[in-house]
Amino acid sequence: MKLVRILHLSILLGLLAAPLAPSFAKSGAKTPAKAKQTGTAKPKVETHHSPDGKYTYTTVVGDPLKARIYKLKNGLTVYMTENRNEPRIQTYVAVRAGSKHDPADATGLAHYLEHMLFKGTDKYGSLDYSKEKPLLDRIEALYETYRATTDEATRKSLYRTIDSISGVASTFAIAGEFDKMIGALGAKGTNAYTSNEQTVYVNDIPSNMLRRWATVEAERYRNPVLRLFHTELEAVYEEKNRALDNDPRTVTETLLAEMFKNHQYGTQTTIGTVEHLKNPSITKIKQYFDKYYVPNNMAVCISGDFNADQAIRILDESFGYMQPKPVAEFTFAPEKPIAAPVRREVFGPDAEMVQFGFRFPGKSTHEAKVLSMVDMILSNSAAGLIDLNLNKAQKVLNATCGPWILKDYSIHMFTGRPLAGQSLEDVEKLMLDQIELVKKGQFDEKLLKAIINDFTINQIRSYENNSGRADAFVDAFTTYQDWADHVNHINELSQVTKDEIVKFANKYYNNNYVVVYKRVGERKDLVKVTKPEITPVQVNREAESSFLKQVNAMAADKIAPRFIDYKTDIKETKLASGVPVYYLKNDENELFTLYYMLDLGKRHDKELAFAVNYLPYLGTSTMTAEEVTKKLYELGCQLNVSSSEDQSYVYISGLQKNYKEAVALFEDLLHNAKPDQQALNSLVQRTLKGRTDAKKNKNAILGALRSYGMYGQFNPVRNNLSNEQLQNLKAETLVQKLKDLTSYEHRVLYYGPASANEVVSSLSAMHKTPKSLRAIPQAAAYVPQDTKTSKVYFVDYDMAQAEILFVSKIKNYDQTWAPKLELFNEYFGGGMSSIVFQNIRESKALAYAVWSAVTTPNKKEDPHFVSAYVGTQADKTPETMTAMFEIMNEMPRAETNFEQAKRAIQNKIETERITRTGILFDYERAKRLGLQSDIRQAVYNSVPNMRYEDIAQFQQETLKGRNYTIMVLGNKNKIDQTKLGQYGPIETLTLNDVFGY
Repeated sequence: MKLVRILHLSILLGLLAAPLAPSFAKSGAKTPAKAKQTGTAKPKVETHHSPDGKYTYTTVVGDPLKARIYKLKNGLTVYMTENRNEPRIQTYVAVRAGSKHDPADATGLAHYLEHMLFKGTDKYGSLDYSKEKPLLDRIEALYETYRATTDEATRKSLYRTIDSISGVASTFAIAGEFDKMIGALGAKGTNAYTSNEQTVYVNDIPSNMLRRWATVEAERYRNPVLRLFHTELEAVYEEKNRALDNDPRTVTETLLAEMFKNHQYGTQTTIGTVEHLKNPSITKIKQYFDKYYVPNNMAVCISGDFNADQAIRILDESFGYMQPKPVAEFTFAPEKPIAAPVRREVFGPDAEMVQFGFRFPGKSTHEAKVLSMVDMILSNSAAGLIDLNLNKAQKVLNATCGPWILKDYSIHMFTGRPLAGQSLEDVEKLMLDQIELVKKGQFDEKLLKAIINDFTINQIRSYENNSGRADAFVDAFTTYQDWADHVNHINELSQVTKDEIVKFANKYYNNNYVVVYKRVGERKDLVKVTKPEITPVQVNREAESSFLKQVNAMAADKIAPRFIDYKTDIKETKLASGVPVYYLKNDENELFTLYYMLDLGKRHDKELAFAVNYLPYLGTSTMTAEEVTKKLYELGCQLNVSSSEDQSYVYISGLQKNYKEAVALFEDLLHNAKPDQQALNSLVQRTLKGRTDAKKNKNAILGALRSYGMYGQFNPVRNNLSNEQLQNLKAETLVQKLKDLTSYEHRVLYYGPASANEVVSSLSAMHKTPKSLRAIPQAAAYVPQDTKTSKVYFVDYDMAQAEILFVSKIKNYDQTWAPKLELFNEYFGGGMSSIVFQNIRESKALAYAVWSAVTTPNKKEDPHFVSAYVGTQADKTPETMTAMFEIMNEMPRAETNFEQAKRAIQNKIETERITRTGILFDYERAKRLGLQSDIRQAVYNSVPNMRYEDIAQFQQETLKGRNYTIMVLGNKNKIDQTKLGQYGPIETLTLNDVFGY
């Protein structure tokens, strides 16, 4: 599905599932904001010419990406960085046109255009464009009339006419041709997103398909045809309703609306208003496209395995047809200063939270740079003031902050969740108190150096992946940042002094903020997008345009697949104690990752699982918990813990030069942790509050409901310590379990630059274990439920949408199923060109999100399941379920889609490279499934010889006529219970039922 990316920090702030146990150091550091260079000299920019003299490009001295920046004759900017780690290329096509550029009377336009640019042009997506075009012109004119009409009876009549003509026009449309072409060439992650400043089109392609991708991608901007408009508009309606059901999003939109009374950052949202969505204008969308989708306002950003001199010729040949046009500079009325705190309340079913923000100048300013440093002093997920004084001290349930830095303005956002009995105002004050510490200079100056270390490490990690490299280009281009400034950014940050930070904080952090209190209650102003009457349209999935045939016939060099050889790719050795070590060399950089891994989890010992989460709050006899955290952060290392149903591990990662000191500190903590009953009591209370909050969060409820449907009452979500057991825990008991952790059978995984001998030698001296390791105890078993008859589990939740899950147990893991399972999933429910997506969304406009698959279990003892999901408007639930069952029982045959699915799997496997720690964890997965070799090899060898009849038979065995456990989350007053009951007896579950507490 296509994705709208609203930059409102929901991910940064962990709003949906905030962990109670903070990690010892950053886990996925926030990207620092970029700033105009001041205080240091810019790196030198050098100009070069291609060997044929046709192209000129620039590079920046000292750039770790060795990026080339081209400007084609038509003004198109091209960013390139070569990366030979895998034969794939990450591509982004970025347009400097986002929701802030939407007309005030047609908000959501940029986002809707993004959706429509997957529908084709006059060359593809149509059986006969000459016959289709007059119908599309009539639809466009009717929408303009509909938009200008206020009489409801007349509007309904007009919409019936639009629906009727759209049905006729659809007989000429070929749905999903873009996705078929892109999928067939082996693309992954095909998507797009719209935000305030930009719209970006995303693909990860095999390196031998650059020319084919460029041909398809360039064509989509030549003459886009807005076909299948009203069914895709319904998908956007669904997306809007999903947004309305998202309380944290509502909080941030409210905050922005109060902070920006003039600027579009606050006056309009990316998806748009309900009123504007109900009154779309194809004409305005076309005008927007003509205005902003011009080469001098666009960039192609690529990173991967290619020859730059050849790649620029391919891109020029493909995109060179585009004609430049003047693009007016975006202007806005400046915001007035905020003189006193602005306070607002919003209500909804999700747990309470508070969010506030301060406004700053935009990205090109020096202030944005200093803001980034202030943010990390306050919250770097490890040793910031908020991290230590509030999260580690357990004074709140969770608190954090993050910068939101755009071109015109920046915001520093703070978000907190309260403990039981704690007011939102109390949480607000505690976070404001941390700002006061910065204003008074009450932070260690050594923290600044550690922050620069952190930025550097996370940039290295980001640049390990093509997506991180290419995304840096997108960010620079869409915010008008010179690449030399980007390269010099961390160096510039390192020049910021403590004195400057203190002065900055005193100037900018006062009573000039906006705060929003999210309280639990009914949202009075909720206006959902109502369901229009839509007749299913044809998708003509078997048809192929001549353009598609031409693209599929384009020659491409063959790339040989590379499979993991577990015996040669991973070095297996042992410590002096006999503990197995699985070693993998890092030849890329100076970072290491070290895991201690045990097949011991919550199913074996629920107290141990809780003890692992307790570890971050402990110190030793010589160091407090805070001192441990600070020391690790200064070393450029992070320590994390994890406990799942069947596995626990602790791992440390960071700079290899500090490996021994960090591991020694870790070993000391693990074996000499000092019990702290007060810390435990606080953690228990926070856990109880977290449980209460989870019962208010629809995502958490849906996850618990799925677990209940698959396993019954004894399931992974319900298998926890009871509230009473939690309250009776003793610190000494948990600490002993931590000390005993490495007394069980376990193994070491290492990925880093040190040699295997160095790792074994150092760990043999440092890693403390008893002479004989204890065997892993027997685990409690979750029993997958046999679905002898269909049944419905219903949980009532106040929301505009209904979320529906279907599950049914098949049989225990069968590795011989791998080829047909992969091919079936790709064909049936794997993406935007899949049968399920085309039927449910493209043809019938019943859902925004929909998928179906036969799953592969994590262990050989576990079964495969049929799983399916659909998120739809509550009042569409009956017809959506009918459509889902129809397609699962009678899978449509489409030979062209089937052949495309085969090509997609082959191309993906040929160019997929599992690397770094991924190799170690792939081996772990293989062992759990009883595999001796890379299962992808069996898939690759079998798929080319498979026929449609093979997956048709697979569908008959796994889906057709099967009984299902159906799980529905939605508002009982909006879902027809009688019609729902036609699928099986309904059992309404309480939140206590699904969570077990």
